[in-house]
Amino acid sequence: MERLTINIPDKKSALVKQILKGLGVTIQEEHPVGSAYKDKIVKVSTWTEEDLKSFDDAQKAFGSLKSAQW
Repeated sequence: MERLTINIPDKKSALVKQILKGLGVTIQEEHPVGSAYKDKIVKVSTWTEEDLKSFDDAQKAFGSLKSAQW
């Protein structure tokens, strides 16, 4: 199967889609909302095991603190 990207004038879009569907072509609609979501999710940082080790070390150090006796 081959994938094509075509630009269709707005006034002819419905007609062209109807003809293509009649020929058995699968049409994937673009979803701008998905694109915005993808842009946001790409900006999410990822942490390595080394990065997370710092948090574990800090948690262990905090857990080992004892309250002072008066």
